[in-house]
Amino acid sequence: MCSKELPANQLASAQARRFVREVLTGRLPSTATPPGQDPIPAPGTVPQGLVDNAVLLVSELVTNAVVYAGTDIDVVCRLERHPNAGVAVVVEVADRHPSRGVRGAADARHGEPGYGLQLVSALSQAWGVTYRRSEKRVWFRLETSSVEPGLAKESAPARTGETGVPGTAQAVPGDVRPPEQPVRSHGYAAEWVDRSGPSFLAETSELLAGQLDQAMVAALAAQLLVPRLADWCGIWLRTQGRGLQLSRVWHVDERRIVPLREELERMPPSAEIRAGGTPWPWPESGGADRAGGSAFAFPLTVRDTDVGVLLLGRTGQLQMTDAVVRMVDDVARRVAQAVYTARQYARQTSISVALQRRQLPTTLARIAGIDSAIVYEPHGEGQTVGGDFYDIFPKGEGRWCFLLGDVQGKDPEAMSVTGLARHLVRLLAREGHGVESVLDRLNTAMAEESAEALTADGEQAATRFLSLLYGELAVEPGVAGARCRVASAGHPPPLHLFTDGRVEPACEPRMLLGIDEGAEFRASAFDLAPGETLLCVTDGVTERRRGNWQLDDDDGLADVLRQGMGLGAKALAEHVRRAAHDFGTGPVEDDLSVLVLQAPAVDAPTRLAPKLPPRA
Repeated sequence: MCSKELPANQLASAQARRFVREVLTGRLPSTATPPGQDPIPAPGTVPQGLVDNAVLLVSELVTNAVVYAGTDIDVVCRLERHPNAGVAVVVEVADRHPSRGVRGAADARHGEPGYGLQLVSALSQAWGVTYRRSEKRVWFRLETSSVEPGLAKESAPARTGETGVPGTAQAVPGDVRPPEQPVRSHGYAAEWVDRSGPSFLAETSELLAGQLDQAMVAALAAQLLVPRLADWCGIWLRTQGRGLQLSRVWHVDERRIVPLREELERMPPSAEIRAGGTPWPWPESGGADRAGGSAFAFPLTVRDTDVGVLLLGRTGQLQMTDAVVRMVDDVARRVAQAVYTARQYARQTSISVALQRRQLPTTLARIAGIDSAIVYEPHGEGQTVGGDFYDIFPKGEGRWCFLLGDVQGKDPEAMSVTGLARHLVRLLAREGHGVESVLDRLNTAMAEESAEALTADGEQAATRFLSLLYGELAVEPGVAGARCRVASAGHPPPLHLFTDGRVEPACEPRMLLGIDEGAEFRASAFDLAPGETLLCVTDGVTERRRGNWQLDDDDGLADVLRQGMGLGAKALAEHVRRAAHDFGTGPVEDDLSVLVLQAPAVDAPTRLAPKLPPRA
């Protein structure tokens, strides 16, 4: 095992690459191996493909640590030998900021995201993240079987003079290839395609198929193609209204990425690009290679749709044999399909978000003399709206209405019901209906809607239940506090916090809406005096679990509210949200909503929320 400590600066990635390469090729100086650690491997012990993959992955992880942790970094590299598995390489990258999660890295100049974890997942046999009190350690394991013959880089030229973060160019004197890294023959691509092409295509398809971000697709494709099929690569993607935009540039010599990008941006594709490769003028100013070479452009086309252009270049004369052309065309089709799929996903997501925005109010009304706050977390991934919904709106004549509801389910059908219920409540309230009348009519509408709803197959749709907390606040000018009327239709009752620390339910829950058209609802009336608080939550809070316990068992929510005495409305809502998250050990499995209404006390100071003690 060999280890190296690196400072968190732009040189860290290059130093890590050099360190790992020297360890695995047996060229690490003897002084770099601390006493008591395993000796470095003899030259030739580790296959070249394994070395190149380890160098690529450690570069991504160190860059990630530099960008997002910003602390000193430890890199550990060790060999493991097993009778049946052959040689295995384990590399660990540790930083001193365990509270920050592992993310993709970013290019310092262009803000291009890095995709270290996707590459780690694709290339390694195993990987993971270990959190300790004082550090976060990301590790991966590569075995001999993981580089033959799939995505391994075979005899890739070493990156020389490595001094920068991937994707940036650094002026380093001496662009000389190390003597132990021979220049590849012009027929390298053809030889590699014949030997490893089918496996490469299969793994490329698997890696690109799961990507739903077109920029990520371009980034992964570029790093897969260089240096296997080319020394450098450029990918343009066609955008609506702006034509072709250069999405990604990659070069085997990272110092040339920025100048190559600048050159390619000045010479975007203009003529028609044909399948099978269209010759492309070699960039002359040195971004590619002043020695010259050959470049070919391939169309990115899927379903008769042109999504962009793929450009590959290699120093010297690239042998475009039939096998190489077929390989690149196949890769181009896979890239195009992945880009097309990512765009379809992005379009559907955009439509979904636009529709979801209509389900909840864009702003909440400010109630004169009352502080209010809402915390809302939909459970569904990628959703801005779930089954929970809320609203605060004026009724007129010094009255304001508030509601907090929860529709059964978390699918799009549930979201459609939230919009129906919220808008119908507003309409009924502004027509002059009181609390009980609004719930009566909404209950009838929900029951009728359920009876008439059909599935896509024409079958009777399942009944949708709705719980709702609905109330009115009456505020008189110049009078502190408010008069409140509130009713619960199958919803967790709101909690009334008094100035002396008492907590009482503000009403009794009645039947859920949409079950029985004949259900009756009753509202409770009370004064919300200065310094008092009304807390309304959905069952995502009260039913948050820890083993067999729920947060609201033994009046747990009342304890949480009581411990937040003295907080303002926004701080109290956040205090309850944090308590719900901290109560359970796993992820939140339901929509989570918190509504706070507070009559401020005169000249009352605020304080920070206390740390909640664990509940048995």
